[in-house]
Amino acid sequence: MTNDPAANGDATDTTANPAPGTATTHGHPLHRVLSFVRRSGRLDARLQRAWDNYADGYLLDVNDGEGSLDVRPGFSLDARYVRETWGNDNPLIIEIGTGQGENIVAAAAARPDVNFLALEVYDPGVAHTLLLAGKQGLRNIRVAQVNAPELFKACADGMAAEVWTFFPDPWPKKKHHKRRIVQPALAGEVRRVLADGGVWRIATDIEDYALHVHEVMDGLDGWRNDGGATVSLPTGHVGKGNADLAADMPHADFTESGRFDGRVLTNFEKKGLAAGRVIHDFTYRKA
Repeated sequence: MTNDPAANGDATDTTANPAPGTATTHGHPLHRVLSFVRRSGRLDARLQRAWDNYADGYLLDVNDGEGSLDVRPGFSLDARYVRETWGNDNPLIIEIGTGQGENIVAAAAARPDVNFLALEVYDPGVAHTLLLAGKQGLRNIRVAQVNAPELFKACADGMAAEVWTFFPDPWPKKKHHKRRIVQPALAGEVRRVLADGGVWRIATDIEDYALHVHEVMDGLDGWRNDGGATVSLPTGHVGKGNADLAADMPHADFTESGRFDGRVLTNFEKKGLAAGRVIHDFTYRKA
């Protein structure tokens, strides 16, 4: 999921299982804390054509009813499902929050010996990912329009070689920090789903989110921070409207990673760099 959800509006693979058509949007029960707000954005003509042309080849039929972002009861993303869907036993990489699909589609094109699963909730982002994959006729990528934590609960142990979460929605207001996707509960599911030695790669261009990632991940049992770079971050949190206070807060050193070579420079990241923001990369390995 990108920092700007509204921006996610960035020959068919006949070996794929049939998939549903356009999903409508519905709300979620009020007691659930979600890392996104479901918007009923309309697709323009180009994206609607992409959905119509490519959804059957790429969009997985795993949802609990039309318009639902939950995974249907009884579904399991296990080795058998991967073989039936991708047609092989290649390693699987799952990206949480694909945005417009630039990164995962480029990775799928560059690594045909790896299976990729894109998780995205916004209709325009799903459609754009379908468009990019379909135009290249890629056979090693699929898309699921589901709530990521629900999908991970449905994954068998050790199914993924890597999990990627690049530039998640920062939820800048302090009262909304609980909505950030990187949380201990999801970290537990990600660790279970990762194969031995697998990694969770995270990137953000928001300093306060970087601190949040360290607070969640650095002290969790079963994870090792594989970074080799030292960065200085404020030790207190700021919210939307008072981020300028961070510079005067006490700072401490944290361990992060260099830029992940497998992440292409997307339009979104270019905008962050142009705005003067620093990119924070993390590599957490299942220990």
